[in-house]
Amino acid sequence: MIEIIAHRGMWLHPEEKNTLPAFKRALEHGFGIETDFRDRNGELVVSHDLPTKTSLKAEIFFDLCSQYENTSPHAINIKADGLQALLATYLGNWHFGRYFIFDMSVPDLLGYLRVGLNTFSRISEYEAHQDFGGKTNGIWLDAFDNEWYSPEALQKLLLLKKSIAIVSPELHGRSHNSLWAMIKSINRLDSSFMLCTDLPLEAREYFDEKD
Repeated sequence: MIEIIAHRGMWLHPEEKNTLPAFKRALEHGFGIETDFRDRNGELVVSHDLPTKTSLKAEIFFDLCSQYENTSPHAINIKADGLQALLATYLGNWHFGRYFIFDMSVPDLLGYLRVGLNTFSRISEYEAHQDFGGKTNGIWLDAFDNEWYSPEALQKLLLLKKSIAIVSPELHGRSHNSLWAMIKSINRLDSSFMLCTDLPLEAREYFDEKD
């Protein structure tokens, strides 16, 4: 079945994004979490924008996640270069099915490959597929302006035998309905597919529902 990743946690109000209550709620429902990491004064923190002294420490986030092993994968969104060593401290003992790292610059991505962390490359209407010699483990499939890919394109990506994490359109302010229907129409809908969404409960109900 498709894996569901809660974008910045399972938040009920926008101000809850990237907060402990939203993270805990997502974990309690078995969802993975997409969240953002930066460094502040040499310390790894959760923060989409420039971090402040109130930014959540990564240690707290990973300690919480470690209490819930039976969830979908966690998507680690990189917002600053050079975090490999800091992240490896927390992810070194996690198997590849529990997390993936994405959205870094190409030079920085090579650093993650060198230390052997589970790394996804991004494809969008502006970025072609880069395989990095087959060393990346999956694809972060984005669509900033519109759903530019077809069911046939998704089927071809599956032939690469990599996991595919799809960005749901509501993250970019568009309706999710047509994309969800397209994903559901694909014959091989299994854990090779992940969906990062602001609507994790609705997504689970939709994809669990039998036609």
